[in-house]
Amino acid sequence: MRDRLTKRGEVSHEVERLDVTREQLQAVERVRNETLVSESDDKMIVIAQRLHRLHGIGAETATVLAREAFYRRFDNRRQLASFAGLTPTPYASGARQREQGISKAGNVWIRNLWVELAWLWLRNQPRSRLAQWYRERAHIGSGARKVGIVALARKLLIALRRFVEDGLVPDGARLRTA
Repeated sequence: MRDRLTKRGEVSHEVERLDVTREQLQAVERVRNETLVSESDDKMIVIAQRLHRLHGIGAETATVLAREAFYRRFDNRRQLASFAGLTPTPYASGARQREQGISKAGNVWIRNLWVELAWLWLRNQPRSRLAQWYRERAHIGSGARKVGIVALARKLLIALRRFVEDGLVPDGARLRTA
């Protein structure tokens, strides 16, 4: 009997902790959402606001991309793709040349985020030129989907950098209505 009461007390304590954690999370999300609709001079907030205008990129993703991927400028798209870990690794030996997949260098967390964003892009922006480019190549072979999604992630990274820095909306991409 005593063990049951002890277990019941532990469970109720954990439920209380869960409620406090949920309240804290809701408060953080509320502040983030208010920030995305407010006027600001902060560069990261402006970038997150711009990304959030694209259909399919939510508040959390826009904020994370602004703070983790677009927090600094890169001289060219190769540096940007290298930072994100989305560059190919060629292998050449004599007359033999082949690709070994993507480089494992770069930020693993950012690379995974871009690959997931590429899948979301296909679902939420099906009429965009990038989604059409992927669909044209995805049916070529069995491994083409996985290889192609990484290539799409790299192209999307570069397209969104242009969108953030120059305001160039990716071809065929839909913006949220105000």
